Amino acid sequence: MNRFPCSPLSPETWPFALEELPSNACLVGGAVRDALLDRRSDRLDLDFILPDRAIDIARAVSVCHAAGFVVLDQAREIARVVFPSATVDFALQEGCSLEADLQRRDFTVNAIAYDPRTSTFIDPLDGRADLKRKHLRMISAENLYDDPLRLLRAYRQAAQLEFEIDQETRAAIRQLAPELSRVAAERVCAELGYVLASAGGTVWLGRAIADGLLRIHLPSATPDQVVRLMAIDQAVATIRDRDPELYTQITTPLRPTILTTFVAIAKLTAIVSQDRERAEQELKALKFSKLEWRSVLDLQAALDRMPDTVTVQSRSVRDLFFWFKGLGETFPAWCVAAVAAGIEWEVIAGLLAMYRTPGHPIAHPLPFVDGKTLVAALDLPRGPIVGELLTELAIARAEGKVSTEAEAIGLAPEFLPAASHLDRSTRPLDTKR
Repeated sequence: MNRFPCSPLSPETWPFALEELPSNACLVGGAVRDALLDRRSDRLDLDFILPDRAIDIARAVSVCHAAGFVVLDQAREIARVVFPSATVDFALQEGCSLEADLQRRDFTVNAIAYDPRTSTFIDPLDGRADLKRKHLRMISAENLYDDPLRLLRAYRQAAQLEFEIDQETRAAIRQLAPELSRVAAERVCAELGYVLASAGGTVWLGRAIADGLLRIHLPSATPDQVVRLMAIDQAVATIRDRDPELYTQITTPLRPTILTTFVAIAKLTAIVSQDRERAEQELKALKFSKLEWRSVLDLQAALDRMPDTVTVQSRSVRDLFFWFKGLGETFPAWCVAAVAAGIEWEVIAGLLAMYRTPGHPIAHPLPFVDGKTLVAALDLPRGPIVGELLTELAIARAEGKVSTEAEAIGLAPEFLPAASHLDRSTRPLDTKR
């Protein structure tokens, strides 16, 4: 009888049969570690080490089950098979033995292998003892140097596993921190994203900043900003209790292909440069998507224009109109930052009610008249002036000055003398990016 019936260590949970693997195949890495910690996931993520024919065996498994197949590294013989509920990597053993392969890994807790046929663990570096102690311990500083992303990964895994990094390992990481400049920005961005998304990530993000790991990619980040990050964590807890619908929205990825959440956007806003141009440069250099870096910049602008001492009632319709226009889809992130900044919930709730109302004349204005109709009715030349007139008419509608298309067309000439000289100081979207 299998000792791990509901665990990734049990072949019964795999999307293929154990018999499809050669007798010397072993499960390694995170799946073994998480099984020993009794950490479960909705999706299996398995890594197998084989002494030979890794790509051939991966291809045979994919063909047998009509699963996705991709070669990740032809030279090192690493291939991936993708099932609906699992991702399985097959890699050629590095070195002359399984033990030699394990010696090349990052941390001892990730260097435990499992033989599914004999139900035995191969643990030459005593990783199971470190699991019990809840410690991340490097195998060697040389291994960290070989792939400097492992430096940042230590803080990510410490956050996710709720572990401590042992003193010798952390000292080595501090010394090797400049080596992160050798790592592709996309990989650094992915690790940073994991830390931002982790429930325990704030403390470890602060330690990563203090230890110099983000000095190259986020030079504006300082240990003092951890206080702001902790306030954001508390804000998330407050929102969870006060408004479950908003909580779901701020913790859901922005897009199916962009795993960043509005909570992460609020945290990024807290640690990037407060200078708009420098912040944009930092985020672009890290290869954040356009949606992500624009959301951060829009949130920065909105926070600058909505001081926590100002209530909704004291702002003009025009101010609120451009404020909402500047935030756009990033409004939920502002709610997080606003709670963290101490803005009263009643103020946030009032703005949230506007945001949730489809067609709200301030938060989601719908035009009475389109540009083509306006051009024809007033005999206007096409150009920016038409867009400016439409904006002024939308504001007039929000102020209750017009309620029909005819009234909008009748009012439009009043804005013509000033239409090309509109005050842009309250329009965040006019700022060049």
